[in-house]
Amino acid sequence: MLYILSGQDDFSIYQSLEEIKRKMGDPTMLVTNTTILDGQQLTLDQLKTVCDASPFLAEKRLVIIKGLLERFESKGKPSRRKKAASTDNSQNEAKLLAEYTGNIPDTTILVLIDGKISSNNPLLKGLAGAQMRSFPLLREPQLHQWIQSRVARERGSISPQAVDLLAKMVGSNLWIMSNEIDKLILFTAGRRIEIEDIRKIVSYAQQTNVFAMIDAILESKAGLAQKLLQQLLQGGASSAYLLAILAHQLQMIVRVKELRNQRKSQQEIQDRLGITSEFALRKTLEQTGVYSWERLKEVYHRLLEADLSIKTGKYDDELALNILIAELCQW
Repeated sequence: MLYILSGQDDFSIYQSLEEIKRKMGDPTMLVTNTTILDGQQLTLDQLKTVCDASPFLAEKRLVIIKGLLERFESKGKPSRRKKAASTDNSQNEAKLLAEYTGNIPDTTILVLIDGKISSNNPLLKGLAGAQMRSFPLLREPQLHQWIQSRVARERGSISPQAVDLLAKMVGSNLWIMSNEIDKLILFTAGRRIEIEDIRKIVSYAQQTNVFAMIDAILESKAGLAQKLLQQLLQGGASSAYLLAILAHQLQMIVRVKELRNQRKSQQEIQDRLGITSEFALRKTLEQTGVYSWERLKEVYHRLLEADLSIKTGKYDDELALNILIAELCQW
């Protein structure tokens, strides 16, 4: 039996693998009958040696290969001669591996675990009969449904407004999401999870990176800003959310500047703006003292342009955010 578990949602991949393991029987015996291999270094002979081995005191053995399909993904643009030779070798290797996986013993369960795989992957094309399960990062409304399902499974309940806020704050990283849900279930102790619970309990790890990205943008550090942006997107944060939080933080900086000009105390500023996070207050005060009115006005106008380009359909939200950061860091 051959399974292919692929995609960027490694939490769901892990859950699917655990489901396969449960169906194989005694977990104690499965430990001694499980082999994990690195697909980037694997040879055909190594694969045959492992898969052809008989299970020890059990009916099945489990072989997990990580990154084998990714190894056959096209990379870069080599010279024409090198590309032809490389393509021939790769396709021949993929063909031999595919032929063998179609003839593995019935006593072996083979699971390939990979990231995002293209449909023209030469090895994937040859794996006929495999049970393929794809796990892309969840976006709305699927993410909302997943949150509701996870909360219900933990015997809790959550309001629609809290679901929406939790999805925006955490994004599509289900490892972090499941951890935050567990904390919320314990905190609410049987009552429904509401927006205020999200604001009190959900961690500010992602917010730290958001502030760092804003600093990099305002300081015209293009490389750092793009790096932080990619980390946030890979962590599951939606580009629409990042655009909104960038606009919100800019508004907060402007309001703090105005209140400081009115000689308001730090406590008065915190009370007026309703900032409950000490980290958020400290960062906003720091940014207020560093950036000029001219710089803030320029960033704000660019934000309005990006928002308009999304709403009119000129760009999708992720492209608009990338263009925005590139333009701001050139200013």
